[in-house]
Amino acid sequence: MADSEVYVIDRVVTHPGCTRKFVDAYLAGYVPGARNRGMTLRQVLVSPPIWFDDQSNVVTVMWSLPSAQAWWEMTWQGRPDPGLGQWWDGVGNLVRERNRSVAADAADVDGLCDV
Repeated sequence: MADSEVYVIDRVVTHPGCTRKFVDAYLAGYVPGARNRGMTLRQVLVSPPIWFDDQSNVVTVMWSLPSAQAWWEMTWQGRPDPGLGQWWDGVGNLVRERNRSVAADAADVDGLCDV
């Protein structure tokens, strides 16, 4: 079960009126490098589902990787890459806050723990 999928969930709260611009920048500037690190883009969700001009939105992006090993490999590639920090700095005026979590299907957790 060690080859169960691992999900990476990015949650970004945008500044008011910046959501569409952030999503476009994310798709054009962040996604290609993430794919090169082995990540598969699953969904980009905007909540609430309206492009606000005067309020923040929450953008939730779900990625998957085929295994815990693939997640570690992606992490090892990304951490020393200065381009990632530079990219986030470049969209800093669009972002109020952001966080990342990692998850797996509940049925897979026992197998992922047995490494």
